[in-house]
Amino acid sequence: MLDKTQILNASILIVDDQEANVRLLEEMLRDDGYTCISSTRDPYEVCELYRENRYDLILLDFQMPGMNGLQVLEGLQKVEREGYLPVLVITAQPEHKLAALKAGAKDFISKPFDFTEIKIRIHNMLEVRLLYKKIADQNKTLEQTVKERTAELRESEARFRRLTELSSDWYWEQDEAGKFTKVYGPVIDMLEVQIDDLLVKASETTAAYWDKVEQAELKERVLSRRPFLDFIYSRHHPDGSRQYFMISGEPMFDSSGRFTGYRGVGKDVTESLQTSKA
Repeated sequence: MLDKTQILNASILIVDDQEANVRLLEEMLRDDGYTCISSTRDPYEVCELYRENRYDLILLDFQMPGMNGLQVLEGLQKVEREGYLPVLVITAQPEHKLAALKAGAKDFISKPFDFTEIKIRIHNMLEVRLLYKKIADQNKTLEQTVKERTAELRESEARFRRLTELSSDWYWEQDEAGKFTKVYGPVIDMLEVQIDDLLVKASETTAAYWDKVEQAELKERVLSRRPFLDFIYSRHHPDGSRQYFMISGEPMFDSSGRFTGYRGVGKDVTESLQTSKA
């Protein structure tokens, strides 16, 4: 919400070719406590003044020589293409009201002035304008925060990926259907398999094959949605050698408790196992 001081400190521009009307409105606004009041009797200045100052409210006389209020509104619409155009039109002609509203004015004041009505309409328009600006500022702040957090997450993910690429370990994630969605590290080159085939079967380009008993046990653990730690499984090569891998994984769930897949780490432990057996 807005306090009274914010409204009284809002910037207001009076546009009227009659000096008496300008002075009357200025006096009324100052008596009500408004502190930031500007005026011009030249309608041709309005667009540039608004471009420079972005007033919170423009009190615009509709009938002026040379350039009327409708033409001023058309020019202001070109300046304020996406935002809220805070124009309160002043007119003595009832038929001008609809034209002013269609041209982008947000409200109107009738001549001769009813000061009680003017004060209420000015206060209400300023309240809407300032709340609109407040929401716009909050949206910009939120947008900037999202950009910064997104950049941080991307940097963190890139750093994590670089670390896994420098190690012998790998990180993996799969969805609820068992399809691998993320694999970081040297595992693809190491196993000569496709991501969709990882931990399931050897690719068609190699004659190596997984140990079926171990593969069935791993599959059973995954299907049961249980975490597993340091599970070792192996792959047989045509030359009789055997390659060992150790993986750990845990199920993932969303905020509602729905299973969304698995994630885990793994590494080639062939050398360490052979050394220990020797």
